[in-house]
Amino acid sequence: MYLIVTRAFPPELGGMQSLMWGLAREMSKNFLIKVFADYQENHKEFDEKVNFSIERVGGFKFLRKIRKAQLIDEVSKENKINGIIGDHWKSLELLKTNRKKYCLIHGKEINHPKGSRLNNRILKVLNNVEKVIANSQYTKNLAIDIGVNKEKITIINPGIDSVKDLDKKSINKVESLLKIKTPRLITVSRFDKRKNHEKVIMAIRNLKQIYPDIVYICIGYGTEEESIKRLVKELGLEAQVMFFKDISENLKNALISKSNIFVMPSIKYKASVEGFGIAYIEAAQFSVPSLGGKHGGAADAIQHDKTGLICDGDNLDEIYSSLNLMLENKKFIEFGKNAKLNSDKFLWSNIIENYKKILV
Repeated sequence: MYLIVTRAFPPELGGMQSLMWGLAREMSKNFLIKVFADYQENHKEFDEKVNFSIERVGGFKFLRKIRKAQLIDEVSKENKINGIIGDHWKSLELLKTNRKKYCLIHGKEINHPKGSRLNNRILKVLNNVEKVIANSQYTKNLAIDIGVNKEKITIINPGIDSVKDLDKKSINKVESLLKIKTPRLITVSRFDKRKNHEKVIMAIRNLKQIYPDIVYICIGYGTEEESIKRLVKELGLEAQVMFFKDISENLKNALISKSNIFVMPSIKYKASVEGFGIAYIEAAQFSVPSLGGKHGGAADAIQHDKTGLICDGDNLDEIYSSLNLMLENKKFIEFGKNAKLNSDKFLWSNIIENYKKILV
């Protein structure tokens, strides 16, 4: 039996929740598993539909962490446990059992100065597990830089599910919303500094001179939402930038599928970095190429000059010229075809094989 301990799990929505759900679901096809996850008010209906055991732990954050550790230690004494997989170093920090442990790392959660108190706590966990599973080459390099034993680190990119057939009603709605607007750029992400919406919007102001009907679709919410909307107003781009949030999966997918380029030239902001960027792969499934940033793990998701481009997100001229390069002569069509083909290797059915190699 394998135990999975996570702070992020459905029915709550989010990137980490999707990752841990995909991992648990695929592992349950090959192994007996048990998941330890946080209590959620609406979890019962979800939990009843899965084919593996989920133990929900409630209470205050730190008390949940202690209780999960106690429960896992108890289960480990009473059962044959092949390994324990944690979504975060903190999920494994209090465990006393000597069963094999595996820790996923994502980027920003380990990005603390070498020698700091947090860094020491991180190393105490990561240098005592069987394997550290990094989501990208960038995250692996970051882990080595902060003192993690490189022999313990393996790279397994996050997995994705194959996309469902697009909903005709949503497609028609998108066509009605966008009408003749073209070219179409899109970002699906939280509004925060790292995602770099501001510089994309500044690039749109310049691209508008060449492409007067250009549209930039922003799907998401976050702390920077209001400041980004103010910037759009200040630059007089209300007709070029469209905002969506709290929309259905069908409408989100329809908007992506009808776009020409997925744009997320992420930057490093304080300790926050883009460890991988699953959104690039989700766009690729719809034959939409991406523009990513060089600061982070985008290079694992985007093959530069083949499935999209990678630029310096801190450099406005590079964002502008990269977008223009993909738009002129419609190079995005060729990149999009390549991106679609490349996206298959990230399907969970393929990614789980990498986990099986290190677990068995």
